[in-house]
Amino acid sequence: MRFLLILLPIIFTIYTLVDCAGTDQAQIRNLPKWGWLLIIILIGFLGSIGYWIAGRPVRAGGYNFGGGTRRMLPPDDNPDFLNKL
Repeated sequence: MRFLLILLPIIFTIYTLVDCAGTDQAQIRNLPKWGWLLIIILIGFLGSIGYWIAGRPVRAGGYNFGGGTRRMLPPDDNPDFLNKL
C-alpha cells in the first residue's frame, strides 16, 4: 500500500507531461507550452494538478474519453452529399 501512494503521483505526473507535450500549442491555456512543461517537471505532482485545472484545453461538449466520434448526418442534411448532386 505504501508503494501505491508513492507510485500514483509519479504515474500521474508522467501522464500529464506526455499529455502536455502532445497537445497543440494553440490549445493550451494561460501559459505557453514550454512554461507548463517546465512547471510540471520542476514542481511535479502539484504542477500536474495546476496544468489540469488551468492549462489543459477545454474540449467542446465536456470531456470525451471515447475519442472524437462524430454525429452521422442524414443525406438531406449533409452539405457534402448535397454538393455532389
